Amino acid sequence: MEILILGGGIAGLTTALSLTEFAPKNTPPPRITIFEIRPKPATIGGAVNLTPNALRLLSHLGALQEIRAAKYGAECLAVEVFDLYTNTKIAESSFAGPDGRGLGSPPFTALRITRGEALKGVLKAIEKHPNITLVCGKKTTDINEDADDVRLIFDDESTAEGDILIGCDGIHSVARLKHVEPDRTATYSGICNAFGFAPRRTQSDGSYEPTHFAVSGMNFGRRGILLTSFHSPAQDSIYVGALMQVAAPGVESRDGWKAKGSDATKTRQEMLERYDGAASPLIQHVIEDAADLYLWPVFTLSKTGKWHTDRVMLIGDSAHAMPPQGESTGIVFEDGVLFARCLARWMEVGRQEGVHVKKAFDAYEKLRRARIETAWEESQSVVKTVQDTPWWGHKIKMNVVPWYLWWTRGYREKHFVEDVTTCEIGY
Repeated sequence: MEILILGGGIAGLTTALSLTEFAPKNTPPPRITIFEIRPKPATIGGAVNLTPNALRLLSHLGALQEIRAAKYGAECLAVEVFDLYTNTKIAESSFAGPDGRGLGSPPFTALRITRGEALKGVLKAIEKHPNITLVCGKKTTDINEDADDVRLIFDDESTAEGDILIGCDGIHSVARLKHVEPDRTATYSGICNAFGFAPRRTQSDGSYEPTHFAVSGMNFGRRGILLTSFHSPAQDSIYVGALMQVAAPGVESRDGWKAKGSDATKTRQEMLERYDGAASPLIQHVIEDAADLYLWPVFTLSKTGKWHTDRVMLIGDSAHAMPPQGESTGIVFEDGVLFARCLARWMEVGRQEGVHVKKAFDAYEKLRRARIETAWEESQSVVKTVQDTPWWGHKIKMNVVPWYLWWTRGYREKHFVEDVTTCEIGY
């Protein structure tokens, strides 16, 4: 089977691994070609938290082993929640499990890791599969689909043909905009993630400046949440990220942009003002010391929309982009695995019986749609965190957050222990 994938980011690469891992064992693996528009896979981005369910899937796909071998990321037993103005820890979202070893079977905790290093680990896993080819520097200009196959046309006038096409090319998906649903365009949310990496300060005795968090801390203030986190075992650098309201030229950028010169000064100053009054001096230090500041625009798609045609399927942000809500990366991994399992079932049974491959597409959407729509609803509250809150509102929030995390703990852990490699797919 010939499978084409648009997008050489984390979604496209893990989907290719999933299609290989879950392909029927009694037949040759599908030949998969991934087309990436950039000259090489992009490594720009902040530090994401890979939750237990995400790590479980990366382990199934052979990528977590590569990440561990390279010593990427910092193990995270919990995301701690602090009141910015008192530095009091008010709650935490734990991944430690009852015995401290993690959640699920086998147990996993969480990993705070830069997007670039996560991508490097997945690329190492890709190298071990000769059926997967990554082609960079290919810009798709048109997509043609007929009863027998899908054809890509590139700007250099070359073409590629396959049995199916999977669009993993993100919020500005060519697969969606050129073919599946051209009218479903992305909407800028009005907010950006402003982030950077600050080298950890040392004290007069040569030791590092102490941190109030063990690995990852969410610092709640009146004007939003500032994330401070280690992202490597050495703990010599701190990732700092904040969602901010930004109305600036270039917001339609595919990858976000580095704030330079006066823009960097303005962004840094706004972050300092937004989180002014922090009880811990570390907050000011990491904002001041971040070597480069990036602004990553948050785009969204409508809650509902078309995910596929007869031979083209959208995966990840290309189908359901939403504001970050804590499990965004894990959701993308789940997409790829569940779709691969539905396609494998069709390859084993449906294809032999003359059933069209669209049957697998329909089965995947039926299986996945409700989960995605729930996540979309949950993500909408993220946008509200950048809005100013009066002092009394902040005090109320600091009392409500611990109860909210306690009340929703079971719901969150249900997802953390889930293994979509074995769940019933209903097809």
